[in-house]
Amino acid sequence: MRTLADLRPGESAVVRRLNTPGRLRRRLMDIGLIEGTKVECVGISPLGDPSAYLIRETVVAIRHRDGKGVRIF
Repeated sequence: MRTLADLRPGESAVVRRLNTPGRLRRRLMDIGLIEGTKVECVGISPLGDPSAYLIRETVVAIRHRDGKGVRIF
């Protein structure tokens, strides 16, 4: 199954499920990462982490390890 961390610039997907615990789960939900939300990767930092994602008309940087907890399809 693919995760948010697998997206490359220009690719988009839909959030299927959050597999993250506690505070991180709440933070991701607060920025709009809930089931059914469309997400687009708009860039990756020069060192490869974090990546920038367009979520509900807002660009948000998310670390690779945190993105691994977001299942997409």
